[in-house]
Amino acid sequence: MTEKVINKRPNGMLALVLLTAAYLAAVAGAVICGLGLENDGGAGVLSGIGMAVFCIYLIVGWLMFGGLKTLKPQEALVLTLFGKYYGTLRGEGFYWVNPFCQAFNPAAKTKLGQSGDVTTEKSSASAQAANGMKISLKVMTLSNAKQKINDCLGNPVEIGIAVTWRVVDTAKAVFDVDNYKEFLSLQCDTALRDIVRIYPYDVAPNVDPTGDGLAADGSLRGSSEVVVKRIRDKIQENVAVAGLEILEARITYLAYAPEIAAAMLQRQQASAIIDARKMIVDGAVGMVEMALERLNQNHTVELDEERKAVMVSNLLVVLCGNKDAQPVVNSGSLY
Repeated sequence: MTEKVINKRPNGMLALVLLTAAYLAAVAGAVICGLGLENDGGAGVLSGIGMAVFCIYLIVGWLMFGGLKTLKPQEALVLTLFGKYYGTLRGEGFYWVNPFCQAFNPAAKTKLGQSGDVTTEKSSASAQAANGMKISLKVMTLSNAKQKINDCLGNPVEIGIAVTWRVVDTAKAVFDVDNYKEFLSLQCDTALRDIVRIYPYDVAPNVDPTGDGLAADGSLRGSSEVVVKRIRDKIQENVAVAGLEILEARITYLAYAPEIAAAMLQRQQASAIIDARKMIVDGAVGMVEMALERLNQNHTVELDEERKAVMVSNLLVVLCGNKDAQPVVNSGSLY
């Protein structure tokens, strides 16, 4: 189904004036014909026929007012005529269309939550008829609820995304899917699951997140821009049938699942401690080498290999220890 915009749409204010004038003219005509019924002969018969016509118009003429439609900026109205797609009314203003056209929007009662998928709003029939059948063309945001998904290493992670989207083809949105808002929410969930399972939470060796057969360094935590781009492209591919455009996707929440969060925190802490120790040892070795080199250049003291070993050992203990060293003063010989 392709959108067909209604371009020939009479001005609603002009139509309102004409319909009101015609209705008042019918009332006046009915009164005049009623007075003419008092006459006899052909004039009385004509008056009776005229009064019948005016009365019929007064009974059914109000239906013409049903063709008056008001649209605000960035709103559209999908109209059907006796079950067939009549066209889409776009553009803000006051218009008059075929009064037998009906507005159609299966997602009228569905509200997109800013946190937690979609909800169904309970509203009166009059409120739904006044506002619910209109389709918003504004840029909107869907913030789906957090999901628990296993990454490529099998670790359960919790992740949530916010998707910025809008309707670009009202006919596809209304007729090609049952409820385009629920359809969007479901496709966001499936696309998120498809992409997240490709990446590890953090950088891991021998992992191919791009699918090119080569190991890479991509991760959910460190490659968020690449991940959200792939999520956006995947969602757009899935919702194109519904006439929706995905403008942007962003990760709003990312963490390990509670059942493994403590263990993963300990692993991260251990990794950080190891990295810190490596840095400390590298610095300590460099300082020891510098000390031995300076002593040798200045000929401050002559050290044999055994004394050098003792000096290196003492310096490494002082430089790499967690606590301040407690010096021991030796007033005698080293031997």
